[in-house]
Amino acid sequence: MSNVDTVSTDILIIGGGPSGLATSIHLADTLKQKGLNHRILLIEKGSSIGSHILSGAVIKADIFKSLLPDVDFAEIPLNAKVTTDATVLLSENGSFKLPVHVPYMSNTGNYTASLGQICRFLAKKAEEKGVEIYSGFSVDEILYKDGKVIGAKTIDTGIDHHGNQMENFQPGTKIEAKLTIFAEGTRGSLAKKLIQKYTLDKDKNCQVYSLGVKELWSVPEGNIQPGEVYHTMGYPLNMKEFGGGFVYGLNDNKVAVGLVVGLDYEDPTFDTHDAFQAWKTNPFISKFLKGGKLVEYGAKTLPEGGYYSIPKLYTDNALIVGDSAGFLAMPALKGVHLAITSGMLAAKTAAMALSKNDFSEKTLSEYENFVKGSLIYKDLYPVRNFRQGFAKGLIIGGINFGTLLITGGAGFFGKLKSHPDRETTKKLKEFKGKPFKERFKGKLEFDKVLTFDKVTDVYFSGVNHDEEQVPHVKINNLASFDAINIKEYGAPCQFFCSSEVYELHTDKNGHQELRIHAENCMHCKTCDIKTPGDGITWSVPNGGNGPDFQNM
Repeated sequence: MSNVDTVSTDILIIGGGPSGLATSIHLADTLKQKGLNHRILLIEKGSSIGSHILSGAVIKADIFKSLLPDVDFAEIPLNAKVTTDATVLLSENGSFKLPVHVPYMSNTGNYTASLGQICRFLAKKAEEKGVEIYSGFSVDEILYKDGKVIGAKTIDTGIDHHGNQMENFQPGTKIEAKLTIFAEGTRGSLAKKLIQKYTLDKDKNCQVYSLGVKELWSVPEGNIQPGEVYHTMGYPLNMKEFGGGFVYGLNDNKVAVGLVVGLDYEDPTFDTHDAFQAWKTNPFISKFLKGGKLVEYGAKTLPEGGYYSIPKLYTDNALIVGDSAGFLAMPALKGVHLAITSGMLAAKTAAMALSKNDFSEKTLSEYENFVKGSLIYKDLYPVRNFRQGFAKGLIIGGINFGTLLITGGAGFFGKLKSHPDRETTKKLKEFKGKPFKERFKGKLEFDKVLTFDKVTDVYFSGVNHDEEQVPHVKINNLASFDAINIKEYGAPCQFFCSSEVYELHTDKNGHQELRIHAENCMHCKTCDIKTPGDGITWSVPNGGNGPDFQNM
């Protein structure tokens, strides 16, 4: 076996999304102003920057003026400025445009965009400033010394399904750093381990999530104008399910459509992908897509727990930024400007630590103070009780939202608790509602023109995984999974997975087992969040594996 290579850097950033890239850019700028020279290394698991990036996206674009003061705003690859902005209430076949904006949901002055394109642009700027970016490398292990973080290690490759080394075995590289910044996006697999190891979530609400599924379409001219933005409430969700749809008009006769559903629903057979297909059959939505063609598909989860779910953001030699920290504002569903802000604040903290050559928890705690004095706090604190209020359904949630508006976010009951999404799933025999397939009878025969089955959609994500590797999704305890997940819950993973990774196979004797098609995985991590019982653990596959989004 060859020896493990070790690389040294001053700063290691894990993840090439908006928060990681913003960290690297702002840090490079700050160090230059101070006349300091330090190595900044950014590692991204996708085959290229942007290939794992998915967002709606409507962006509060002013943040780019702070991040890139030396760049002409027109150079940033934003799409169209929002011109129409409405919330529409849907029934199965009808629609009603709300006469007023839902509070916090106005998009005036915002831009539609492909977040993947923006990340590619930011990566180019970062490299011009001397940041070293390496994509196609998965980082699966945090390195520790004397109980403190000292860097991370990339995944070992050339290992077969059973964990045996093959001829092309290559041990991962150790990257030692003075400061490691975790920018892995929603439910980051290393951030999750870091939070557990140092109980950074002590006295915090647990994080809760939504799953968003999205399609990008090319449509005939005149179907929709660039900058037309619609958010939908109601159909296909019922009064106990949280979420809604979006329609974003883009330049070049493209339209982004999607459905975002809170993962705290009860029905073990609920299927967000299929609900999204049913949503598209509403005449208000289908008219935008008529005569068009599907271009791209993807899915990702969003951290929605808000202010009370943000973990402690630092420990010795480490910081957490962006979606990994849970910086997403509800009900606006806006996270990009907060991810970039957190990256800039982490950079400010890192520059301070570098100039003192002190990366202790005490020095890094400044990051938390910076966050509290920033627009992250300004956006999240007034809605700190928003998402938890919807745990008991839309009516109680709506009433709670009203109380938040009157009381500056406090509500009438103080800090509301949240519960892990996996615990809200009901067992088959306990679920009293109408099962998903019965609710949408006749809506789930996919015509492959307007509506698509998962296999077809997955094809449009460009997803690809090396066949020879240890599966990156793992059932934690096979015996309890069979006894609880399959027998009592009916294997909810076969429904909630947005890309058909999980298949429940029944043989001729009636024996059931779960088959895992890890090669389809969209890296949305819903399985890590929503599986009841001992559950499933998602970890990174080989570098460069996964979806290959172009314009998501």
